[in-house]
Amino acid sequence: MSDDADGPPETPTRRSYLKAGGSVLAAGLLAGCTGETGENSVNGSDPATTSSEPTAESTTAESSTDTDAGTEDGSYAVSMSPMGEVAFEEPPETIFTRLTHHAGMAFALGRGDSITAMHAPEYYDGLWNQFVKRLPGVSLDWTGLYSSWEPSKEKLYELDSDVHLADPAWITKQDDWNVDEIEEIAATVSPWFGNSLSDRHAEPAPAYADGYEYYTLWEQFELVAEAFRERERYDALATVHEELLATIEDGLPVESERPSAVMLASADLNEIYAYTLSNPGFLTAHTRPLGARDAFEGSVESNSVVDFETLLEADPDVILFLGGFEPGTSLPRRREAFRSDPVASEITAVQTGRMYPQGARYQGPILNLFQLEMTAKQLYPDAFGEWPTYEEGPYPEIPAEERLFDRQRVADAINGNV
Repeated sequence: MSDDADGPPETPTRRSYLKAGGSVLAAGLLAGCTGETGENSVNGSDPATTSSEPTAESTTAESSTDTDAGTEDGSYAVSMSPMGEVAFEEPPETIFTRLTHHAGMAFALGRGDSITAMHAPEYYDGLWNQFVKRLPGVSLDWTGLYSSWEPSKEKLYELDSDVHLADPAWITKQDDWNVDEIEEIAATVSPWFGNSLSDRHAEPAPAYADGYEYYTLWEQFELVAEAFRERERYDALATVHEELLATIEDGLPVESERPSAVMLASADLNEIYAYTLSNPGFLTAHTRPLGARDAFEGSVESNSVVDFETLLEADPDVILFLGGFEPGTSLPRRREAFRSDPVASEITAVQTGRMYPQGARYQGPILNLFQLEMTAKQLYPDAFGEWPTYEEGPYPEIPAEERLFDRQRVADAINGNV
């Protein structure tokens, strides 16, 4: 444990958590999982990157969507794996997060300023604001937050958040955490309420192996919205998402006419990570619905290191650069590095100039909408309109008639005008 904060208080803190639900929570905590990798570098990809949801938004397990309608005193309960049923006395106000799909959910529900911690806050503040700038009347500031990649128990006591929007099955992968400490925080600070192994359907660790469920990004967002009593905001955003998916499905060409593609992440081209676009989990929530062909045809696993020779052999029609929207990143320099290499310059995507930016795979609902629109245009310009030439700065200002979703409707939902 780090000693950057005082130890736990001698008495439990007052928290929006019903002790009556504690026994249910404790039972649920023993039925979860882990499966996280330790990548924690900002190298042209998500700092938390390790390699989505099916086009039809299905999951591999039955989702726990039952919620308690509430009691006379206003308390209510919401169920999510791996915690089981979690009880609340009132909607949480301050929010601990670890990964940005959870921070993005809080932001979508109008609570972006209520976050007390997140992974790589300075990095993600800069990246997400590239997209937020296109939402009228919406702002975001995550600078200065506690960076929670390896959180300490003492720090969680110090932050004293109303809810830990994080997966305890992931937290226990840290050397300093065990199930007993997870239960201690839930009982004396506030409950855990998050699911992260749905990112790529990783296998649970033994302590959480019994009944761990996988959710799509939007299924989990619905449960988070229930926990915050924000059904109207969720419904408004879910409708935009459903309409966007319907537009994409209607416009997709037949499979034989779809391009082959790969997503790459690299800071300096000395170590290039390749990601396929249709693996299960919410990390491909913005690419799987678009149905591009795997350039590697299954010969390379997602999150593998590849070289230019391997890429030339796969010869993708489209290359997507993860982290291409990072402030300070020069997409022209990345493109030129490929064009100037004698091997990479022979790749079809390089020769045709079909090398495009991407944002982040640990995406919340709002970033997911932008990335669905962006990737649809990058892969299928004839069906969805051309993606504008992008070099740096915010998400391009696309003419209103060429947008695949309404920015004002999204901004209204975030701001509570629903």
